[in-house]
Amino acid sequence: MVVRKARLQDASNIFELVNSLSGDGTLLKRNFAEICENIRDFTVAVSDTEVFLGCGALHLYGPHLAEVRSIVMRPGAKGQGAGGRVLKALIEEAEDHGIQSVCLFTRIPDFFFKYGFRVVEDKADLPDKVFKDCQNCPRLHRCDEVAMVRGKIPKMSILGPREEARELVRLG
Repeated sequence: MVVRKARLQDASNIFELVNSLSGDGTLLKRNFAEICENIRDFTVAVSDTEVFLGCGALHLYGPHLAEVRSIVMRPGAKGQGAGGRVLKALIEEAEDHGIQSVCLFTRIPDFFFKYGFRVVEDKADLPDKVFKDCQNCPRLHRCDEVAMVRGKIPKMSILGPREEARELVRLG
């Protein structure tokens, strides 16, 4: 198995896999153009013969926070370590950028505990994530995901209630 940065040729596989779990709300639906535009966020796992096994993305909010998102493996690849290897690569990428806080929202927190993530009790402590994605989520007012962070909860935010926010704003 090889874990590598995604290439534009991987966009169809990523689109298919991510959206296969969007119908029940497990993942947010992503359109093909969005996958292509953000292909550099993705890391993929492929077999030695280049069979697509799964993917994950690292979304950068700024120097204070990154988010692991769209991490999903094909059913046949589960249990082979591909998910853990993709997650480790995304964490290393965040560290390469000097980002010490990595967040994610999940329904399977047990998987992430062993990689240093811990539960964030109040999702509002991650305003960049909340303002970027939660407002568009079909489960906005009945969210059953667990917010998690690896590292410290950031004390600043780039996004906020107004789209025109451009500067880092200190919180608390």
